[in-house]
Amino acid sequence: MAGDPIEGQVLVLAAAKASVTPERLPELVDRAQTLLGPALERYRREYERLHAGDDLEVFLAEWGHWDELGDDLDLSERERSAVRRAHEEQLLRIGRRTDREAAFESALEIREPVCIGTSSDRGDGPNH
Repeated sequence: MAGDPIEGQVLVLAAAKASVTPERLPELVDRAQTLLGPALERYRREYERLHAGDDLEVFLAEWGHWDELGDDLDLSERERSAVRRAHEEQLLRIGRRTDREAAFESALEIREPVCIGTSSDRGDGPNH
């Protein structure tokens, strides 16, 4: 599905907040996942994992991490902001579901979340 691992409602909310069309954000998130999926093992080694689900892992990276990823993906400032916001909103949604929203909000004050899909049907790495 377009926009995985970010949920559809989260994509709509993030697109509205970042002034990016709802049709464009899933494509941008997919581009980010193309870069992030093969780096999953590196994220597991180098970053704190805040959440692990059946098809998604969320890591906390240093502030400015999305600026670097945006450069790698050749995203405009608005596109970069939209993708970062989608990852933030996904983390907050997970926090609401797990009664950890306050802790996740505190973490977002100093670090940036990176959501990486782990579904076995993604086909983006040697084990997938």
